[in-house]
Amino acid sequence: MSGREPGPSLAEKVAVLMRPDSYPSPDGRVEALETHMSWVFLTDRHAYKLKKPVRFDFLDFSTLEAREWDCREEVRLNRRLAPKTYLGVVPLTMSGRDHLRLGGKGTVVDWLVKMRRLPSALMLDTVIKAGQADAAVVSKVAALLSRFYAGLAPVPMSPSDYIERFEREIDEHRRELAIPDYGMPDELVSSIALAQANFLQGSAGLLRERINGHRIVEGHGDLRPEHVFVGSPPVVIDCLEFNKQFRIVDPADELAFLWMECAFLGAPAVGGGIWRGYAEATGDAVPGALLSFYRSHRACLRAKLSLWHLKDHDVREPGKWRSRAKKYLGLADHAARQFAVVSGQAAS
Repeated sequence: MSGREPGPSLAEKVAVLMRPDSYPSPDGRVEALETHMSWVFLTDRHAYKLKKPVRFDFLDFSTLEAREWDCREEVRLNRRLAPKTYLGVVPLTMSGRDHLRLGGKGTVVDWLVKMRRLPSALMLDTVIKAGQADAAVVSKVAALLSRFYAGLAPVPMSPSDYIERFEREIDEHRRELAIPDYGMPDELVSSIALAQANFLQGSAGLLRERINGHRIVEGHGDLRPEHVFVGSPPVVIDCLEFNKQFRIVDPADELAFLWMECAFLGAPAVGGGIWRGYAEATGDAVPGALLSFYRSHRACLRAKLSLWHLKDHDVREPGKWRSRAKKYLGLADHAARQFAVVSGQAAS
């Protein structure tokens, strides 16, 4: 966490933004949602995101200037997949004796991203849970993502850098997931990490082919079902804007992530269908072993992030986060067994 900024505190800003009369067009009750890095305020028609003044290894929101820059980046990047959803950046101003309001005249004390509020019933995770993710839903999401990735310029990267990135992350995931306080099964964590490392050693050529085929792009960075709106038109929100390196991905990796997250919700066929729709539309043929490796690797990442919630001093329902992590590890193991079989057959 950064040092105290001059001006109103975060708590004072949140208190004001929870009042309907703080908005230019009051439209009923305001719902406030807190995440690690932001507060999101939902009105009847809009969503406003306020960045917390925090600093971590992977981001720095500790200054007003940094938060403004990130807000503008969030709008710019998200307009690639949701052009009419991200409306712009709005100042939080202070005038008179500590009078705060959204927009208007006065000293700017913070910045918020303004979005159109999307109906939660039409987010892909909700649609999956309702058993309504049919072929039409799969087709429209696949078409949107196919156009998106086809329109992105390749990002130069050497094969060795790409492979070394996975090596570092596999080792990091293994170390984090093996922390005794988390209570994860030691043998399972070790076997998944070993399978992934063996894949990199024995099937590195598959990863080199993705680099040499100019497949690496600046993608979304956090392609999960809760970020996919399946209404008309479909859009994808909440691009990972604060760290470019996290957006430098193979589209197959990002779509394998979405596939894995759909499986987490009990609908692997939805994620698999989106992948197949993309592959048919783009002609991007990816070996099944590589897709399984990507799914296993992403599941370990999500297990780690789930367990990181236990570091919070005010963590709620710690058992829930451990349960989620174990479920992700189960998905990682299942995918690892798939690519291990294929890799073993190729080697024999």
